[in-house]
Amino acid sequence: MTTGFSVPTSTKSFIFHRNPFLCPKSGPPVSFFSLFSPAILRSKRIFRATKTVKSTVCFVMEEKKQEISITEKFSNSEENSEEINQIQERVKKKLERKRSERYTYLVAAVMSSFGITSMAVAAVYYRFSWQMQGEEIPVSEMFGTFALSVGAAVGMEFWARWAHRALWHASLWHMHESHHQPREGAFELNDVFAIINAVPAISLLSYGFFNHGLLPGLSFGAGLGITVFGMAYMFVHDGLVHRRFPVGPISNVPYFRRVAAAHQIHHSDKFKGVPYGLFLGPKELEEEEGGVEELEKEINRRTKLSNGS
Repeated sequence: MTTGFSVPTSTKSFIFHRNPFLCPKSGPPVSFFSLFSPAILRSKRIFRATKTVKSTVCFVMEEKKQEISITEKFSNSEENSEEINQIQERVKKKLERKRSERYTYLVAAVMSSFGITSMAVAAVYYRFSWQMQGEEIPVSEMFGTFALSVGAAVGMEFWARWAHRALWHASLWHMHESHHQPREGAFELNDVFAIINAVPAISLLSYGFFNHGLLPGLSFGAGLGITVFGMAYMFVHDGLVHRRFPVGPISNVPYFRRVAAAHQIHHSDKFKGVPYGLFLGPKELEEEEGGVEELEKEINRRTKLSNGS
């Protein structure tokens, strides 16, 4: 029943509380046999009245249908109120669990970062202080240490990109798959790769720390570079991209925003997994058709989410 059709019925419905076959009050009453007289048949008042009555009845029935549907809707809401409360309770517990997981990982990240950083700084300080105790300063050894520390940090990006494509998404997918699924708990099986990469770094640092010479100096620099890359990877990948812990002002650096958006596209699998690298991920996307446009869209999406939160 349309709204426009219900307006005229409401204005004339009170007329038909009497017998609808009666004429208006100003005229004489109509008998049964006079209904078939030519004058009455020529008049269309009765037929108009009949239509009006039908329309009024239709309007009332439509109202009743609406009232019934609204009542059923509210009754269903009352019946489901307990279920809604249960859903809200589950959501509340899930949020509490997520906060607890973030706090746990934050503590682990901070403790490991400060621990590794302090040990690395102390190792560099004591190693070079011991070297400078003699008559000659081993310039070549010190230069090799610093040069290889930078080279190892940069080289780890290319190693990680190759391993990510050729190993983690291939023969080691059964371990890396946990990183592409919703995480249950503060840690995941994929975190084992961080421990695996730490083993050669600790070995190289130990050999370079307890020995003198050009080769130990290079080894020390290589272990130091791997350590620096691992710490940067943890803060950018785990903190900025996957939000496992807050990273503070790192999220405001424009290039790191591009890095985070590029890695998020890797998880969407829009370009067959590209980019596989982290810090050079935006460069990989630039080589793909449509990669730059998709990168800009992802940057804008993440910016809106961060501003909304």
